[in-house]
Amino acid sequence: MRLSEWMAAPPHKDSVSPKIRAVIEPMIAMLGCEPDPACWVLWGDDPGVRYTVFAVNDAGMAQVNVRVNVPGEGPRTSGKLIRWNRIQIGDLAVEMQGGHRILSLPLEGQILRGTDESADQVAAFVLDVLAAIDGRPRAVQAAAGPAGPGSGPKGAPQSRPRSAPEGAPKGGSSAAPSQSPRPRSVPLLDAPKGSSS
Repeated sequence: MRLSEWMAAPPHKDSVSPKIRAVIEPMIAMLGCEPDPACWVLWGDDPGVRYTVFAVNDAGMAQVNVRVNVPGEGPRTSGKLIRWNRIQIGDLAVEMQGGHRILSLPLEGQILRGTDESADQVAAFVLDVLAAIDGRPRAVQAAAGPAGPGSGPKGAPQSRPRSAPEGAPKGGSSAAPSQSPRPRSVPLLDAPKGSSS
C-alpha cells in the first residue's frame, strides 16, 4: 500500500491531520524515499498518540516514528534509514483455517500482523522487503518496470545471454586462432634452441 492509501483511512481522525502529514512526508523524502512510497503503517495500540511508518527504498528501509501531538510543540517525527544488511527481521509466519489467514512477522522490534485481506497486504509488503534485502527487483518496481524503465534493464541481460550462445560457436572458432599463436610461439622458441643445440 502507498502512503496516501494509509493516510486516507486512519483508525483515528487526528492521526493524519495536514500538520502531521507536513512532518511525515518531508522526513520520508529526506530518508531517500520516493513521493508517496510503498510502506506499512503500524498504528499500534494508540494511533491518536503515536505510530510508526516503515517505507522501502533502494538504500534501505526508512523507519519514521510519529508523535501526533507533543505538548507545546505539536506533531513531531523522528526517523532513520536502516541499511538492508543491518535490518532486523524475523520469519514470516502464516496460519490458515477455514479460508481465513493470519500472518505475523517481527520487524525492527515491532510485530506486523494481519488477518485475511490485511494479511495479504502484510505479505505483499514483507515480500517487497525481502526482495530488497536479497537485491532482487522489488514488486513495486516490477509492476512499474515493463512500462518503461524496467524494460531497458530487462532487455539488456536477455540480449547478452542470447548473443553469448550465438557467439559461442563463432567465439570457439575465434578462440582457436587466439589459442593457436600460443602453441605456435612455443615451438618458435624451441626452434632456435634446437638449432643452437
